[in-house]
Amino acid sequence: MATVTTQASFAAAFSSRPRFITGASGKLNRVLPVRSSTGDNSFRVEAKKGEWLPGLASPGYLNGSLPGDNGFDPLGLAEDPENLRWYVQAELVNGRWAMLGVAGMLLPEVFTKIGIINVPQWYDAGKETYFASSSTLFVIEFILFHYVEIRRWQDIKNPGSVNQDPIFKSYSLPPNECGYPGGIFNPLNFAPTDEAKEKELANGRLAMLAFLGFVIQHNVTGKGPFENLLQHLSDPWHNTIVQTFSGN
Repeated sequence: MATVTTQASFAAAFSSRPRFITGASGKLNRVLPVRSSTGDNSFRVEAKKGEWLPGLASPGYLNGSLPGDNGFDPLGLAEDPENLRWYVQAELVNGRWAMLGVAGMLLPEVFTKIGIINVPQWYDAGKETYFASSSTLFVIEFILFHYVEIRRWQDIKNPGSVNQDPIFKSYSLPPNECGYPGGIFNPLNFAPTDEAKEKELANGRLAMLAFLGFVIQHNVTGKGPFENLLQHLSDPWHNTIVQTFSGN
């Protein structure tokens, strides 16, 4: 008689028709029956390309080979291979900026509230006086960002063509690894492994949603995220999103 294991018992619940479960890597996997040489019935998990919604077929051009690929492209924006290459890098860079932005919105507020520093809220930062006028700062930032983005675009079109830092000559990007920093921008020498890429994309996507949430939250309440959190914790039953939108 076949030995019934915990894994087999779990999989038996899905034996009526193919279902999917989430694996450790975040990809969706399928449980398949396997008959061993001894005749015992057991189960194994076979990797399947990512599906952002179980049972919904992924587009053919998203085969799960890219880090963070869960088959989500309802508008078909990445159907063209060249567009897909660009969108991969665009999501990566926007995720990194979102992580920096969320930290820049949240940490100064936290440190100000606990008395370590005294700086304005992120939504009031533009009202402050700096070493130059706002128009001068905009022009400087525009030139610097334009230069960096042109170099990044060239490296995407021809990987390795601009992988050496023009100022710090001893630093260069990893070969054939578009979008992944090296040298001065990777002081801890993290390797761009698939697991690291998955984690960075997951955190970047979460940060993009958090940034949008902070903006909406301020427009509704007029306060920062940390202040809203403290207000909620002071009276969790009455300071909630329900009371906020109801105007109470």
